[in-house]
Amino acid sequence: MTHDIILLDGSLGQELVRRSDMPATPLWSTSVMAKKPHLLRELHDEYFKAGATVATTNSYPVLEDRLRPEGLHDQLEELLRLAATTAVEARDAHGSGRVAGGLGPLRASYRPDLCPPAAEAEKAYQPNISALAPHVDLFIAETMSSVDQADGALRAIAHSGKPAWVALSVKDDDGTRLRSGELLEEVAPVITRHAPAAVLINCTRPESVAPALDILRGFGRPFGAYANGFVQIEDAFLKDRPTVDVLEERVDLTPEAYAEFALGWVDQGASIVGGCCEVGPAHIAELARRLRAAGYKIV
Repeated sequence: MTHDIILLDGSLGQELVRRSDMPATPLWSTSVMAKKPHLLRELHDEYFKAGATVATTNSYPVLEDRLRPEGLHDQLEELLRLAATTAVEARDAHGSGRVAGGLGPLRASYRPDLCPPAAEAEKAYQPNISALAPHVDLFIAETMSSVDQADGALRAIAHSGKPAWVALSVKDDDGTRLRSGELLEEVAPVITRHAPAAVLINCTRPESVAPALDILRGFGRPFGAYANGFVQIEDAFLKDRPTVDVLEERVDLTPEAYAEFALGWVDQGASIVGGCCEVGPAHIAELARRLRAAGYKIV
């Protein structure tokens, strides 16, 4: 028996850096968006054409604590508006779909030990929530790697009046544990308290997703996943203000191979699938093709 599937887009940051031919910086794709915004619009267009029904704003790294070291913190609102309106324009040109306001981790990805406590994170996210809310249909807190980190982001989204999705990142070699080392099941009270519209797994190896989804299924919320295509998260990326060129792309994760993983997640009951870093438009197009061939309706 099939169920409807929401198909997310794929990588924004990695794709933009690759297409821009600009040097990697700690701001990741923010520099590309600011200097070559047409590349972002083209990428959103490609994902909609591939079959995606949700465009995530390119705002994951657009955070005050990322911009301040570069002296760009006064451009926060302008950059967030650019990320949001570009996604909205692509959605409107396509004629259907939703726009998700992306919220990345504070301070650094995969380093929940650096993130401020939930009460402080709730306040820190407010400029992003305020700037994105008028443009987006929902918010998605991405790569939340600890229980407290997920709690802080969900507290912040609650002020927006918009549906909240939370995407949790688990260890590359153990889908039952968050990157903090906490058991994934320990986030259950946070999910119960905030009742997000969806709970997802993101930015981990596809091999770690299935055991994570077995746990998410018990949370009683719609669930899904979008994995990355990195060989692994290198130690060099966990240092202060890293650049993405220290991460290696897998050569074996073809569109066909990725679709096979994602169809397995759907068999587990996932109703939301897509791609994260290094999973591009070709992967999403193949996933859409396979879903339709299997009788699923993409909504």
